[in-house]
Amino acid sequence: MAVDVDLRKLRYFVAVARELHFGRAAVELHIAQPVLSRQIRALEAEFGARLFRRDRRSTELTDAGRQLLEDAPPLLAAAEALRRRVGRSGEGPDRFVVGFMPGVTVTAAVRALRGRHPGLVVEVVRTSWSDQAGVVLDGRVDVSFVRLPVERRGLVLRPLFAEPRVAVLPAGHRLAGEVSVAMAELGGELLLQDPDSVPEWRDLPGVSGRRPERSRPRADTVEEKLEYVAAGEGMVVLPLSMAAFYTRSDVVHVPVSDVAPHRVCLAWAAGRSSPLLAEFAELAVEHLAGSVGGGR
Repeated sequence: MAVDVDLRKLRYFVAVARELHFGRAAVELHIAQPVLSRQIRALEAEFGARLFRRDRRSTELTDAGRQLLEDAPPLLAAAEALRRRVGRSGEGPDRFVVGFMPGVTVTAAVRALRGRHPGLVVEVVRTSWSDQAGVVLDGRVDVSFVRLPVERRGLVLRPLFAEPRVAVLPAGHRLAGEVSVAMAELGGELLLQDPDSVPEWRDLPGVSGRRPERSRPRADTVEEKLEYVAAGEGMVVLPLSMAAFYTRSDVVHVPVSDVAPHRVCLAWAAGRSSPLLAEFAELAVEHLAGSVGGGR
């Protein structure tokens, strides 16, 4: 039997599944908790499956709930992308929106697209590590220059270029004047980012469990991490072009000789077939492929 999925109920489900608390989810959604509970029960009836196990102390996802939480966000993002694209199409001249990460220079490819389509409004949007895939999936941009690793589900990726990675250190650090360093020389430093993003550091002997008395300070953005670096709290490992983009006098970047290169790709939503996507992908390859930092 076919199920007509109610996207509103699906959004309610995702909020509860992420909070694992009906009260907090209701506050987030700006609805009353009894209303939220009724909507979730209705969704369970539509799917014919129990999504949550609840008692007075906790709320847990069932196997069916875990599966729905895996599948629901891409569906919601696709619906939002459709709404955005249809809305833009009724606003006047055709628009094409390009996302880019700091350090990736997209001017040449954007200028070339504008030159080929004088009536097309081409806009650019700066993205971040946390939203570089999301802006593609929810339709805020048509294409985006993304830095790997990125969640690939729902995306088409076109490789563009690779570049070295560097350790960003305080200006007065003992290694600040070196031409390059090996990762083993940095094993004693506190890494101010997810260790899984720098497996060469994570897997060094003795790194696991080091410094229990020093927790990694919370830093969500590159700018925040650099403030901690400048204060001598630790280091970050960044792509060369991104480190150069954030040039400041109180930090230095030193090439790391034994880490994998960083890769940049062009991304767009799977299933889209606009000729402009294919055309811009070719322009991006022409102007950026093989160029460190995305500029020539």
